[in-house]
Amino acid sequence: MRIAILGLGYVGAVAAACLADSGHDVTVVDINQAKVRQLNDGQSPIMEPGLAELIAGNVARGRLSATDDLCQAVLDSQATIICVGTPSLPSGDVRLTDLDRVVDQLGAALRKSASWHLVMLTSTVPPGTTEHRVLPRLEELSGKTCGRDFGVAFSPEFLREGSAIHDYRNPAKTVVGATDARAHECAAAIFRSYAPNITASSIPVAEMAKLTDNSWHALKVTFTNEIGRFCTALGIDSQAVMKIFTSDTRLNISAAYMRPGFAFGGSCLPKDLRTLVYRARQLGVEAPVLEAVLPSNRAHIEVALRSIQKFGARRIALLGVAFKPGTDDLRESAMLELAELLIGKGYELAIHDEYVNPDRLVGANQEYVKTMHPHIAALLSDDLDVVLKDADLIVVAQANPAYASLCDLVDDRPVLDLSGIARAAAPAANYRGLSW
Repeated sequence: MRIAILGLGYVGAVAAACLADSGHDVTVVDINQAKVRQLNDGQSPIMEPGLAELIAGNVARGRLSATDDLCQAVLDSQATIICVGTPSLPSGDVRLTDLDRVVDQLGAALRKSASWHLVMLTSTVPPGTTEHRVLPRLEELSGKTCGRDFGVAFSPEFLREGSAIHDYRNPAKTVVGATDARAHECAAAIFRSYAPNITASSIPVAEMAKLTDNSWHALKVTFTNEIGRFCTALGIDSQAVMKIFTSDTRLNISAAYMRPGFAFGGSCLPKDLRTLVYRARQLGVEAPVLEAVLPSNRAHIEVALRSIQKFGARRIALLGVAFKPGTDDLRESAMLELAELLIGKGYELAIHDEYVNPDRLVGANQEYVKTMHPHIAALLSDDLDVVLKDADLIVVAQANPAYASLCDLVDDRPVLDLSGIARAAAPAANYRGLSW
């Protein structure tokens, strides 16, 4: 394919060299004349292991070149990939002026084009940028219609400096969000020699995937360093601790806990986190990320309460009250906390949990209910039909598989799913998710 790449920075240079090496004819566009001359002389404008050789080889083969003429590069190509920088503003928001500039020029170029064209953005941008900022501007300036005269796609890059060529040729994942099937297929064809398995998504999901990745990587580094500071204060080998931590691929380094749902609770997580944060303060160890976890968890319960309030219902069926399904453990259950908030707001509440029977509670669990939630027992029933009967709103608080098909049972009333368990089988008419 003939491809124009806009931007000869880090991502643009690596993408251009790798795509040319896979057989595409690539022209890179940049306003920096020195960079253009460098690439046309077979030299790399950036430092990256292996990139200089890759550029030199593909320039020599005639598959890679650079220019400052954006319009001609677009007219001579079938697809344009936007790789311009999107740095931060002093406010913390992203600066999109470079993106706006090339989009305006690209729209003007498309006006002169007689053939269908793919415009694909890889620059990291906030969700909604492609659909609400780039696409309308392209239509306005080109006088053409997306989906008919041209297609738009977003595909985030996941390159690490120092191993970017390896990452491009061996991607951990390749995500493409596109406006239509033709745009997706064209984007997939660009990447196919390196990425036979491509994840199709909506454009906003693809945009958000990159921000999520980088935020998670930053969180992992910060979390690990906070653990390291705590260990150092106690003379503990933090490297040994984290080696054990990362050896657990069932829970710690896995997809476990990585699906949006309701707040955490139980007898372990809140207690142990509270202890670690308290001891860190005693030791004079700064742990702002760890200190923020419990307040953030509490904020999620408040989000659930506000979501319930928006329905305007007064009689609510709360399904699941133990901190997770398959147990009768009510200690520090986020579901119980939500129940208390609802009662305090004057809602009529009926609660179902197939594993919780107040008469069978013993030990610390029994004491916790008697001391902290003495009036909850009267609201509990093990008969789901009874709990659902008079409810104006059904709230699925627990990821119990028994609630997966709930929307079919109460298709005449709204269902608010806090756990995600009813998402797969839920009809759109009466189903709502907490944060999806």
